[in-house]
Amino acid sequence: MAPPPRQSKIDRFWQRVTEGMALSELWMQFRRDATSSYRLYSKDVNAARGEDPSQRRGWSLVLRQYFWAIVEKLTPARRVLLLAALVLIFLPGGEWSHETPHGEVKVFALDLHFYGGLLMFALLVLEVGDRVVMKRDLQIAKEIQEWLLPAQPPAVPGAEIAFLTRPANTVAGDYYDVFARLRPSEAERSAGETYLLAVADVAGKSVPAAMLMATFQASLKTLSATHGPLTMLVERMNRYACSNSQNGRRFTTAFIAEYDPATRRLTYVNAGHNNPILRRASGQIERLDVGGMPLGIMDGVPYASGEVLLASGDLLAIFTDGLTEAEDLRQQEYGEMRLQVMLHSGARLPARTLLETIMVDVDRFVGGAPQHDDVTCLLMKVL
Repeated sequence: MAPPPRQSKIDRFWQRVTEGMALSELWMQFRRDATSSYRLYSKDVNAARGEDPSQRRGWSLVLRQYFWAIVEKLTPARRVLLLAALVLIFLPGGEWSHETPHGEVKVFALDLHFYGGLLMFALLVLEVGDRVVMKRDLQIAKEIQEWLLPAQPPAVPGAEIAFLTRPANTVAGDYYDVFARLRPSEAERSAGETYLLAVADVAGKSVPAAMLMATFQASLKTLSATHGPLTMLVERMNRYACSNSQNGRRFTTAFIAEYDPATRRLTYVNAGHNNPILRRASGQIERLDVGGMPLGIMDGVPYASGEVLLASGDLLAIFTDGLTEAEDLRQQEYGEMRLQVMLHSGARLPARTLLETIMVDVDRFVGGAPQHDDVTCLLMKVL
């Protein structure tokens, strides 16, 4: 028997509101949003409490600090609108009587709560309008960023490569790439192609980090075509990064390597990045830690390069700290040891399958905890 029309309309309305999400999914999304908002406002509250250590306790003080942490994120005009709405909501309503010349008594009732709610709704409409505009702009920025990053790894002779990134916000400050390095001279080109592998993490998140990530990508692609060893390339990138780092506040950690398929030689520079894990076919673990400080902190510093010879069955994992520092609901980190266990257990899998398995394990570990940093991982398996 067909459901009544009213029930069908309710179902359609609920589907439109929830986009088909189950109640458990809605609750999980609410918890993530609430946790994220709590962390946002807590930063301001903790900063205010840190300025005056003598007033670290007291619920009234904490509530006032949370109130101002929220209010100060609005424009002045909207702050006035919010305060007016709160006043109307908490004030009691009133009734006034008036006697006409004919002796008739007229009573006027004023529901202040209604007008307070109306002002709150007007404030909500204004904030949602800003969010829609910002979301549209961020979506455009996301599409541009996806265009800058490679969709598929290149075919590197004798190796399998897989990479994946998950931004914490709409856009990310992580960067990854694998591409053939252009040889400036014919003699070098005759020796065969080499490939640059790069994974970088710009300090910060969201739009500022994404903009610096784009400049990192542009400088890497441009400078990689110049003549010179890998250390010279990194030193030139550091010089460029220092000119855009706001006196070192916007630095970038990076791991840049050059792989020669003909000799299976990997030359690398680790500029303050998480030490990549090289799992040998025998199961031995090596860490690639030779290099120098992050890019953009100090101009003119030298960088050293490391070198390893790869063999069949070796597995290289290059990752950002968003992977190993992913937290569960108890704020425990995923950790490098767990990543190493996954590399050992999946050493015989294809690189793409192993990477997907690692990300499933990260999701299982994190559970419903919000993602607080961009996650990027690049795997290279020697065939």
